[in-house]
Amino acid sequence: MNASATPDWQLDELGHAGRENLEPDHVQRYDSKMDSQANSEVDLLRTLGLGSNSTLVEFGVGTGQLAIAAAPHCAHVMAVDVSPAMLSLLRTKLDDAGLGNVTIVESGFLSFPFQPSSVDFIYSRFALHHLPDFWKSLALQRIYEMLTPGGVFRLWDVIYNFDPHEAADRLEDWCATGQDVSPFTPIEDDWGRWEIAEHVRDEHSTYSWLLEAMFDRIGFSIEHAEKPDATTAQYVLRKR
Repeated sequence: MNASATPDWQLDELGHAGRENLEPDHVQRYDSKMDSQANSEVDLLRTLGLGSNSTLVEFGVGTGQLAIAAAPHCAHVMAVDVSPAMLSLLRTKLDDAGLGNVTIVESGFLSFPFQPSSVDFIYSRFALHHLPDFWKSLALQRIYEMLTPGGVFRLWDVIYNFDPHEAADRLEDWCATGQDVSPFTPIEDDWGRWEIAEHVRDEHSTYSWLLEAMFDRIGFSIEHAEKPDATTAQYVLRKR
């Protein structure tokens, strides 16, 4: 499980991190473009048992909105991301906030070193979709093994809540919500159509009915699920 040598068949998670998440200019704009609703998410985690003795691991921590909000409420936060640009900004924010219980780990779902049954809570928002489905299943298996019995995995991601025959219409509707600007035009506080189309084309969001089959196969119970629109789903998963 924790062998130091990386197999030659292992997916390169940095290579699948998404072009924009590795670019310092995009990272500097990220907080104005993306509100993680960190305070309400921390409130949810606290109702699920997050407390002063808890360890929280966040995969795809990005600029650390959730990690920074959660740190005062738990013993230890492990902030995991493969993007050096994201982690560089997070280090600056942690220094400014004076938080000493957040550990930055430059790693990914498939490479993060862990001891089995050692983590109370795991969080991930808009990160799992970077992995193709086969690798999602392996990431979910590792998360399951990492959690203590009864541990919680909170997942919020771009997940498709429609059937294949609806895909063209649903995806076009989503792309049409973006600003109609030329590709690679920087947008400070919104998303361009080209950015949404890039996600659909180049990243690996999957159907909720496929992902939920993975949850069940691995051993998670779905304690709560919300699907507010055609392209987003939020889950509270508990280790059985």
